[in-house]
Amino acid sequence: MTSSSEPTAHSPQPTASPAEAVLACTGLVKHFQQADTRVDVLKGVELSVMPGERLAIVGVSGSGKTTLLQLLGGLDLPTAGSVTIAGQRISELSDTARGTLRNRALGFVYQFHHLLPEFSALENVAMPLLIRRTPPGEARRLARDILNRVGLAARVDHRPGQLSGGERQRAAVARALVTQPAVVLADEPTGNLDGANARQVFELMLELNREFGTALVIVTHATELAAKMQRTLTLTDGRLV
Repeated sequence: MTSSSEPTAHSPQPTASPAEAVLACTGLVKHFQQADTRVDVLKGVELSVMPGERLAIVGVSGSGKTTLLQLLGGLDLPTAGSVTIAGQRISELSDTARGTLRNRALGFVYQFHHLLPEFSALENVAMPLLIRRTPPGEARRLARDILNRVGLAARVDHRPGQLSGGERQRAAVARALVTQPAVVLADEPTGNLDGANARQVFELMLELNREFGTALVIVTHATELAAKMQRTLTLTDGRLV
């Protein structure tokens, strides 16, 4: 941690105040080139997410929801427009600085858990803390605490292959929240689960949203899930409505 109050491109520090959006985009445009054809996916998306807010983004398959989430998470850069995460405009940062900002300000949950198969649940959840150079003992303590909160206290030493589908996704939620990020971006987080497990994972995300004040931006086809958000936006014809 640096004592400077002014972040640099090499050492981004989240600077959003409680009154500011923790995640925002302005005039977001993304197109892809396929042979001689240009595919316009996003056509000027505008979005602001406030601290602790719960937001669902819905839309038909192929409408660009995952592309939008990747841009909001700094995993890709837009063709035009800007994305601001915790006060930092990500297009102005180096690749390394963007990675550091993602680690400090964001958590990610995907449809597939993406846990590393050779590591235990505890080691997987501790990984984001170790990346930010948290001392190993402290990282393990925090990982164990969040795993206990998601009901996996007895499974911390199990590898992903030894966990059920619902347990793997709960571990993925724990990994996303262990750093207490400003925002969690979730792409169909219950899409691979049966009804009972889907409800359990989703209720867990809501509970942790209330406890930690972490904003949730969830891309989903599940109308039941979207109905429990504070806002639901539809991505259609490249724009949010």
